[in-house]
Amino acid sequence: MRAKLVFSASARHVIHLERPLDNRETAAVDDQKNDQKKLAADASELVVFTVSDSSGETAEAVGRAALVQFPPGRASIYRLPQVKSCQQLAGLVRECANGRAIIAYTLVLPEYRETLEAEAAKFFIPTIDLLGPLISRISSITQTAPLSQPGRLHLLDETYFKRIEAVDFAIRFDDGKNPDGIKQADIVLVGVSRTSKTPNCMYLAHHYGLKAANVPLVFGVDPPLSLFQINPKKIFGLAIDPYLLQEIRTTRSIVLGMRSENDYADPDRIRQEVRYAKKIFRELKCHVIDVSAKAIEETSSEIFLHLRH
Repeated sequence: MRAKLVFSASARHVIHLERPLDNRETAAVDDQKNDQKKLAADASELVVFTVSDSSGETAEAVGRAALVQFPPGRASIYRLPQVKSCQQLAGLVRECANGRAIIAYTLVLPEYRETLEAEAAKFFIPTIDLLGPLISRISSITQTAPLSQPGRLHLLDETYFKRIEAVDFAIRFDDGKNPDGIKQADIVLVGVSRTSKTPNCMYLAHHYGLKAANVPLVFGVDPPLSLFQINPKKIFGLAIDPYLLQEIRTTRSIVLGMRSENDYADPDRIRQEVRYAKKIFRELKCHVIDVSAKAIEETSSEIFLHLRH
């Protein structure tokens, strides 16, 4: 019988056996293999550590996009931002080695990337460079050396201040406040209550720098005249399934401690509101988006793309 390789439970060392195994040793090896399988099955939740020399938002966003493709409870994300030295990196890697882990990083400085890879290799922690390959490819194609300056994504430049101004605008003209401000808006969202008008306005402001106002549509109340005086191409009607709207409003009523019987969550009232909203949308000749099965990010990106086209 030829010599065999037996991996220890930690999967970090290899034991070389230079002689044939007897029955007792064979059984021990089988038990060890079974223990390894049990260890893998009972192992704690995988932690995806996102490491960055800036805010870490990019790495975390990519990590979350990957994690949603797996059942809940299999893995979680822990952000480690603002890396300032190679010594700090070494300490962070040691902390990551306490359990099942993988490190996804967006480190701009080459010395940081090299240090992380070297330290992670000591503890057999898998790593993924989310930024380096793209920077290298762009550098190769453009024949331009990268600046290697952490934090450039969040520079206090014109774009940044434009976003801040847009967020301030969204707050000032939220929920129909000062209808005359509609004329200054890049985008105007209209819809009945609980169609995510305010969150979408804030998202459009923060991510796209668009000045977004919103106007609630209330059954029996005429919309402001200024809404009919602006370009319909910048008006977006947010529609929603009445049954889903009832569920949302019922939950909202419970949270607010409202009495169980109220017009806000009444099915007949909601159907009237939805029909009224559709009527206003037709009069405005605006683009309508059904938000029933959409996240804020999806609705806002659809608005942005439609506006750009």
